[in-house]
Amino acid sequence: MATLPYFVLSPNTVVSLLGLMRGPDRTVPTPAEDWREAVVDVVIPALNEERNIPLCLSSLARQTLKPRNIILVDDGSGDRTCEFARDFAASIGMELTVIQRRSPIGKTPTIKRQAREFDSDVEFILDGDTVLESENYLARVVEELYKGAGIASACGTILPIREVDRKQVMADPAMAGFLETHPPEAFLHQGGRLSLLRKKITNAYRDVLYRFLQRFIYRGQMTFFGTITNPVGCAVAYRRRYIKELFDHYEPILGDDLTNSEDIFIGFALLDQGYRNIQLMDIVARSTEPEVNRLPRQVYLWSSSFLQSCYYFDDLLRSPFKGLRRLRQRWREKGVEDEGRNRRRIQEAYRQPFGIDHSRKYGRPMGWILLTSAAEKIFFPTAVVIMVLLGLWEALVVTLIAETAVAVATLAIISPGRRIRAFFQGLATTPLRYSLLIWDFAVIGRFASDLWISKDRRWRK
Repeated sequence: MATLPYFVLSPNTVVSLLGLMRGPDRTVPTPAEDWREAVVDVVIPALNEERNIPLCLSSLARQTLKPRNIILVDDGSGDRTCEFARDFAASIGMELTVIQRRSPIGKTPTIKRQAREFDSDVEFILDGDTVLESENYLARVVEELYKGAGIASACGTILPIREVDRKQVMADPAMAGFLETHPPEAFLHQGGRLSLLRKKITNAYRDVLYRFLQRFIYRGQMTFFGTITNPVGCAVAYRRRYIKELFDHYEPILGDDLTNSEDIFIGFALLDQGYRNIQLMDIVARSTEPEVNRLPRQVYLWSSSFLQSCYYFDDLLRSPFKGLRRLRQRWREKGVEDEGRNRRRIQEAYRQPFGIDHSRKYGRPMGWILLTSAAEKIFFPTAVVIMVLLGLWEALVVTLIAETAVAVATLAIISPGRRIRAFFQGLATTPLRYSLLIWDFAVIGRFASDLWISKDRRWRK
């Protein structure tokens, strides 16, 4: 996840509403390639995932689309991740390639190396702590990638994995042979009641956040612009060639020090090239979430990476100020397209010219979202802190009550079949949501220090 709209009454909300009212691009895609012929490699980055890796591989074994290679890249784990992975693969006859490093080098270099060392059409990144709940997850994201040359990444809906979900995966027949020699308790929650409570709080909060983001904010963005800011990196399919070209371009400039979250940087870089990041609402993956006391660390990684990417891709942020120039260019392109309509055979929705030069000169439509998201991330936490420091308690209370009312009402509306539960779940997690909003103010300060004081820009996950 990238942008976190803590305040529902925000520019992003307005844009999403406009997108949903406007409707999608009605161009019927006519793909030039058949997605069924795509060569797919699955890359699983993992670090100390012994509790999760058998479940991850089990969900992969159930997929209707079978990849050519499954490559587990162990980033210097100190536990039995590789041992359990090999044991599970042997129990079901899965062909598994294990790359085991002596010490961690990070997820970003892993994605880069596999994009260069293998020749697949699609590089599917599946984190070792993530399970694919939908059996057609892999097939759907690959199918979506091949609907147009402008689609560079595709992911599904991501939700937290609960204990009940873990038990369901463990009940799958593919796990039977493995569990005969490995105790099931080793793959359930480890820790006491307090630890389990902290985990449940995080899952409840993330369930609210993810549903609101993906089923409202991102859905509106997808409808309006045909893309979201960045793919969710725990279960995402990339066009391998695009990713390789991306790293070939940025490695001489930045090395592996991209940002604190690789999927956010990759998403921005793809947008800068004119590509699109697609999120599908009909497939689900579930990811392991940290306990609530570790949430600030993860929020720091996401929020700081978003700000760092805004710094690197400032041409995208300035897109709204290039709107008139872009409109004139679109009219010229429309005239040329009308002249050659009889010759054009391949149709693609949301089509735009590729290349960084086009972004620099004309910007991208998605730049509206990036600019408003950056404004929200900086000004909203700052406004709350200012109201607290100045003692503007009445204004603060009215703002929080009004925003909370709109937030939980919206959550209930977009949650058919569980509206009452969603309403009260949203209400219960509101204090945590605002606590992390204040934490975001500290993230902004850290980013400003990196940028102008210490000038330490070695940002890397």
